[in-house]
Amino acid sequence: MTRGRFIAFEGGEGMGKSTQARMLAESLRESGLTVTLTREPGGTPGAEAIRELLLAPPGAGWTMEAEALLFAAARADHVAHSIRPSLDGGGWVICDRFIDSSRAYQGVAGEMGDAAIMGLHAFGSDGLMPDLTIMIEAPQDIVSARLAARDGDNSDAIGGRTSSYHAAVNDAFRDFASRDPERFAIVDGAGSIEDVHRRVLSEVARRLGTSE
Repeated sequence: MTRGRFIAFEGGEGMGKSTQARMLAESLRESGLTVTLTREPGGTPGAEAIRELLLAPPGAGWTMEAEALLFAAARADHVAHSIRPSLDGGGWVICDRFIDSSRAYQGVAGEMGDAAIMGLHAFGSDGLMPDLTIMIEAPQDIVSARLAARDGDNSDAIGGRTSSYHAAVNDAFRDFASRDPERFAIVDGAGSIEDVHRRVLSEVARRLGTSE
């Protein structure tokens, strides 16, 4: 059986990743493909339990090292019990965030370094990488409006970090994309949801051979 394809959506807070991941999954299903739509942290019962610990941590919160380990544990469970079986069965997987988020949030902004994050990924998830990573970028005024509509005054433990932390995250994603243009497709997140969706479909068709 032909292995399925794995697409991850990446980018900073408020870029519209979740919406675009859902819309892409719906379009691919309409074309006749079997598609698993999932997210990180999460995607399996075990990983969803870890998600709660990460986004609403007990006590004073996790150290960056503990946070990275929890993300790696959630991802290992997710890959073993959802992503890899779906791919091996010929299905496509659309994931809202994957390893590049750990690289950006804990590796760069959290100053743990890329080697540490990728080492955990090699151990826990056998180094699985997406076939295509769609990175959505949008102007700050659009992002701020989306975050206000989504979160109001209630950000989670990671989304509520300082503006300098999130600026480092965004810079990290741009750096990853510039150094790995074969895997990354940068999509303009400005305009209507439908406009962005059309850009996503165009990149998927160009990179992976689907119809737009």
